Amino acid sequence: MSLFFIVALPFFGALLPGLMNSAGRSACAGVTFTVSLAAFFGLLTNLPSVLAGEMVTARVDWMPSLGLNFTLMLDGLGFFFAFLILGIGLLIIAYARHYLSRSDNMGEFFTYLLLFQGAMVGIVLSDNILLLLVFWELTSLSSFLLIGYWKHLPEGRQGARMALAVTGMGGLAMIGGMLILGQIAGSYDLSVILQNRDLIQADPLYVPALILILLGCFTKSAQFPFHFWLPHAMAAPTPVSAYLHSATMVKAGIFLMARMWPVLSGTPEWFMIVTTAGLVTMVLGAVIALFKHDLKALLAFSTVSHLGLITMLLGTGTAFGAMAAVFHILNHATFKAALFMSAGIIDHEAHTRDIRRLGGLRTLMPVTFVIATLAALSMAGIPLLNGFLSKEMMLEETTHTVSFGAPWLVPVMATVGSLFSAAYCFRLIGHVFLGPVRDDYPARPHDPGAGMWLPPAILVVLVVVIGIAPFLAEPFVKLVTASLLGIEGEVPKAYFKIWHGLVPALFMSIIATVGGLLVLAIFHPALRVWETTPRPEAKVIFEAIVETAAHLARRLILGLHNGAFTRYAVIGSIAIIAAGFHAWSTGTVAAPTRAPQAAGPVPTAGWLMLVVATVGLVVMHRNRFLSLILIGIVGLMVSIGFVFLSAPDLAMTQFTVEVVTIILLLLALNFLPKRTPVESSVLRRVRDAGVAVAGGLATFGLAYHYLLRGAVTAPISEFHLANSYKGGGGTNVVNVILVDFRGFDTYGEIIVLGIAALLIYALTETLLNGPVRARLLNREPDEVRAGDMHPMMMVVLTRVIMPVVLMVGFYIFLRGHNEPGGGFIAGLIVSIAVVMQYMASGFAWTSARLKYPYHGVIGAGVLVAGFTGIGSWFVGKPFLTSDFTYVRIPPFEKFELATAALFDLGVFLSVVGAVMLSLESFSRLARRAQVPDSEHPMDIDPSREDPAIEGAGSIREGV
Repeated sequence: MSLFFIVALPFFGALLPGLMNSAGRSACAGVTFTVSLAAFFGLLTNLPSVLAGEMVTARVDWMPSLGLNFTLMLDGLGFFFAFLILGIGLLIIAYARHYLSRSDNMGEFFTYLLLFQGAMVGIVLSDNILLLLVFWELTSLSSFLLIGYWKHLPEGRQGARMALAVTGMGGLAMIGGMLILGQIAGSYDLSVILQNRDLIQADPLYVPALILILLGCFTKSAQFPFHFWLPHAMAAPTPVSAYLHSATMVKAGIFLMARMWPVLSGTPEWFMIVTTAGLVTMVLGAVIALFKHDLKALLAFSTVSHLGLITMLLGTGTAFGAMAAVFHILNHATFKAALFMSAGIIDHEAHTRDIRRLGGLRTLMPVTFVIATLAALSMAGIPLLNGFLSKEMMLEETTHTVSFGAPWLVPVMATVGSLFSAAYCFRLIGHVFLGPVRDDYPARPHDPGAGMWLPPAILVVLVVVIGIAPFLAEPFVKLVTASLLGIEGEVPKAYFKIWHGLVPALFMSIIATVGGLLVLAIFHPALRVWETTPRPEAKVIFEAIVETAAHLARRLILGLHNGAFTRYAVIGSIAIIAAGFHAWSTGTVAAPTRAPQAAGPVPTAGWLMLVVATVGLVVMHRNRFLSLILIGIVGLMVSIGFVFLSAPDLAMTQFTVEVVTIILLLLALNFLPKRTPVESSVLRRVRDAGVAVAGGLATFGLAYHYLLRGAVTAPISEFHLANSYKGGGGTNVVNVILVDFRGFDTYGEIIVLGIAALLIYALTETLLNGPVRARLLNREPDEVRAGDMHPMMMVVLTRVIMPVVLMVGFYIFLRGHNEPGGGFIAGLIVSIAVVMQYMASGFAWTSARLKYPYHGVIGAGVLVAGFTGIGSWFVGKPFLTSDFTYVRIPPFEKFELATAALFDLGVFLSVVGAVMLSLESFSRLARRAQVPDSEHPMDIDPSREDPAIEGAGSIREGV
């Protein structure tokens, strides 16, 4: 199966659980299991290639110039982690079906689970670090949803926020490190980066990149000092905890360290940072786990400890350490998932996870006892179980590791960590399952059905089989190790076996096991010492840091973003002017190469009119109606300027936009006072004037500089002129740029336009249902209204010219690819025609004849434009690549067909929908304000006694 399908299946499958939710719990779980099983079998189809040492790849170029491509690769390391993610995921799905209660929304749970599963598979199969970063952040978001699935639990919400904050911040740091790494290697493809070890490690940016990447890995894998978030994630349902702690999420950081091992390891910086963090995490997590009374908290801190063990092994930088890390990842996944599911069984049946309220479950829950005991003994490193083998390899590696110049430091710390690890495992067995049966359980414990104990039992079988016959796992572990080491690494020839003789690792293991039993024997005195000893709490420190940062952010934001647009404009303008002045004063300004042209009388007159209108607007801006007229004059003069400079497309666009915006602003002014009150002090107005003058002078200087100097390089307009017809099939260069060369920009613009219209609609809804409603109902007009609600001449004229205007709009739309016009201008023309109907005949009459909602028109426009762009994928071209051809249909002459016309249709629909939805929003405000309207245009309002004095003018009715 293609790697694309393996990654995509969980994401597309996430749509199914919600649809199957109403069909029952089994149907919902069944469809989720089927999706994961399909992805799992798809992964297995690539196993022969992986076993042969080949690398399976899949690639789709997205933005090659930016290095952003959808590239996937599957080697031994990727297969290993994907196998764990999908394989254990199947067991988790089966377990969750029976664990979740009937009150839990199973469709929602499995949707989140599949999203999380897909993100994890995407991480381990990515061959592009930018793509990997996308999946990396998706794991943070989807795990947030899973951890906080029980929204009614405050600790669940808090744990989800903490996990998102810590891993999200680490992800941001990792983005910087990955970008640096890609720049050093000259490629963002992992397969290329992994072949440039010497180049990367010799670069001066190696250490910053290493630190940033390790921050991402350490936060994701809960390494000290970021270890505190993982135990708080235990508030999630147990299936989530089992999945997070065994095969996903926390293993993402471990995977990335293993993936980057060939290029980042082997340096003193790598050794000191990774080994030290892993060793401290291993010991600290084990000590804390021993004194936790919550069964899941104990297992959570044990995960922290074992992740530290794996990190420490990777930090040694040796091939043997890497192989031991791979082996322990496998072993940890099996016994930890089994332990968490066993803890879930106990909680499910006994209704408590408090170890102090348990004990004696051996006789009440014999099946669970066997499963949990074998898994716990494996975690403790007891012989004939798989955990013993990888623990022995870890201890062997520490005897050859020297840190801070002391050859004894790492072995002693590793032995201490193993001792406390054995102690909390023995406590789990002794305090939960052994001892007498109690009579005060919250609920009478008993073994559940096979649906809950069979998934962990399957994992425990692997624990025992690998522990007794390690040679079965040896070839696969060495295959994965070879992939981890890269082309320059050599897999150690060590054999996987139970007995290695009287080696130091054996004695260290005996000390850890016996010491664990002794610590358990003095547990209660040790617990009293632990509880009375003051110690820093990572959670409290984290919350204090977050609160401090939030307080500082609030002060900064409230100081800068106080809702005053003038403040934003002043800050932005000053920053832009200062940056421009710095560039001007420190750069080299070339001498002019062109002489100024003489201005004729017509341009001079137009410029003077534009200046006069602008100055008048500044002076008389408090008169809102007059200001609107002056704004229209400014827009008209700009349109004339476009005509004079041979830009008819821009002139038509500017003119039609002016007409539409003036009408909409007139309607808005209908709800505002006639004059703007004086709210700014004289000092503030002087400041604003100074900033405005400086900005104007800066703009003038920039324009003057460029107009008198030739371009250093060939202008991009030459490319557009040369390729407009040849590449886009049109002679109107402006339109071809909009729908072809810069089609992606246009697509974004119509989306923004639609969002703006929807925001106006939403604001209108808020006004109509908020405190402003009373003010609208009691509002009195500022002026005496005209008596004629719908002037006859205007009604007749608009209805007569409506088909004419539609025909003109259709004509403008069709000619846009070769002559001035296009979808945007045509949309504005048609909008003006419809607006005129509202103005003349009123909202009631026009809306009664409305066949399609304007929301749908906007959506249709965006979809048409989007699907037009997607269509290019089917011919192997990038998004929004257009094409054209010529056809002849008798008796017509040969004419052009261009895909850009469909894109332009989307633009047309979006513009019409956005303008009309905005207009409709103002109309609804007017109707709520009791502005008179009639379903019978050309009638005098019968409710008025003196229509000459009172009535409703069409524009006043707030169409």
